[in-house]
Amino acid sequence: MKAGDISLPALLERDDDVIAKTLVRRRLESLPGIGKVRAHHLMVELGIAETRKVQGLGARQRERLCQQFAPSD
Repeated sequence: MKAGDISLPALLERDDDVIAKTLVRRRLESLPGIGKVRAHHLMVELGIAETRKVQGLGARQRERLCQQFAPSD
């Protein structure tokens, strides 16, 4: 993800146990240009708890994350 090979929406669509059991904060931090502070601010803005795992995201939380990180054409 750090190299930009895969987008966050594409990652969230994958059916992978390893990804599902990681913290959302860790996934955000692995995106290019996003560090610990920005990941924290995004999670607060989107209403996602710091301890939330990818598998525990609700439909609206996933939708908001996908909108926030939609690939630009």
